Amino acid sequence: MRGSVSVAFQTDKPLSAYGPFAQIVENFGFAGVSVYNDMLYQPAWLPLLEIARHTKRVRIGPAAVNPFTCHPINIAGNIALIDEASHGRAYLGLARGGWLDFLGLRPQRPIMALREAFGCIRHLLSQSTDPYKGKVFSLAGGEALRWKIRRPELPFLLGTWGPHTLATCVEEVAEVKLGGTTNPTAVAQMRAAITEGAGQARRPADEIGLVVGAVTVVDTDGKAARDLARREAALYLPIIASLDPSLAIEPELLVRIKTATDVYDFERAGGYISDDLLQRLAFAGTPDQVADQASALFEAGARRVEFGTPHGLTTAEGLRLLGERVLPVLREYVDES
Repeated sequence: MRGSVSVAFQTDKPLSAYGPFAQIVENFGFAGVSVYNDMLYQPAWLPLLEIARHTKRVRIGPAAVNPFTCHPINIAGNIALIDEASHGRAYLGLARGGWLDFLGLRPQRPIMALREAFGCIRHLLSQSTDPYKGKVFSLAGGEALRWKIRRPELPFLLGTWGPHTLATCVEEVAEVKLGGTTNPTAVAQMRAAITEGAGQARRPADEIGLVVGAVTVVDTDGKAARDLARREAALYLPIIASLDPSLAIEPELLVRIKTATDVYDFERAGGYISDDLLQRLAFAGTPDQVADQASALFEAGARRVEFGTPHGLTTAEGLRLLGERVLPVLREYVDES
C-alpha cells in the first residue's frame, strides 16, 4: 500500500495566516494539513476552520488533542463542525499529551482514558441515545448531540510511542502517529508493534497506517537550516529521549539540555545537539537531505510522512522548497489517486 505526505502547523500564527498557508500546501499537491494542539498554544479548532474554508481537497485534522484538558463531548462537537466545514475531509487525532504537569494534571488510568475517549466520541458522533458506560468517561444516555452530524464515522489517529497504549487502542484507530522523530529505527520498531497489536485484535496490520512527523527546516543553506532545527527540536528532545532509548543520549548531556530548555534557553540547548542526533530528531538541511530522510522513513515502514513547523527559515520559503524540491522526489512512495 502506497503512502502520502502531509504538512503540520504549530498554532502560533495570526488566525488569518492558516488559510493562505494551507492553500499553498494544497496547491503543491500534499495530501493533508494537520495542526498541533500543544499546551500554551492556540487550540486547534479555529485554525482548522480557517484551513477548511481555504481548501477543497486535503484531509485536515488535529494531531493531537488530549481528553484531559478537553472533554470528549467538546472534542466530538468541534470535530463534527470541522468535518462539516470541510465537506467530509476531517480526521481526529488523540494523544495523552505533554506538559500536563504545568496544570498540575496527573491523569489516572491514562491509557484506559484514551481508549474510552475514542469510544465516547464515536458514540456521540453516532447520536446514539444509549448510555456509554466507561470507567473514566461515561454518558448517562437519553440525549444525543442536537444537530445533524455529517459523518458519524471519522478516521481516528492515536499519537503514542507506547506499545501498551497502542495495543489498548488499536481497535479504534486508522493511524498511529510517532511524533518528534526522524529515526528509522524507531519507525521500524513501531511498525512491528502495530503488526503485533493488530494481530492480537484480529485486524489486518495493513489497515493501520504509521505516520511519522517532526520539526522540519529546509533551506538551500543546509547549515542555517540545521542550526534553526537544533533550536526548534530542543523543546521536544527531553520528552523524545525518554521515549526512544535507541537515541542513546548520555544522561549528563540530557541533563544539560533539559536544564537549558527549562529556562527557555533553546539556543544553548540546541548547541548540545550533534548533527548525528539531529538527523534522528528533525528533518533538517537542504531539500535533497530532507528528501533522503523522508525516503528512509518510508523504507522503514511509515505510510505517511508529515513535515512539521517551522518548515524553513521562513514558513513561506520552507513550504515552497518542500513543495517544489522535496515532494517530487518522494513520488515513488506516494499514492496520487
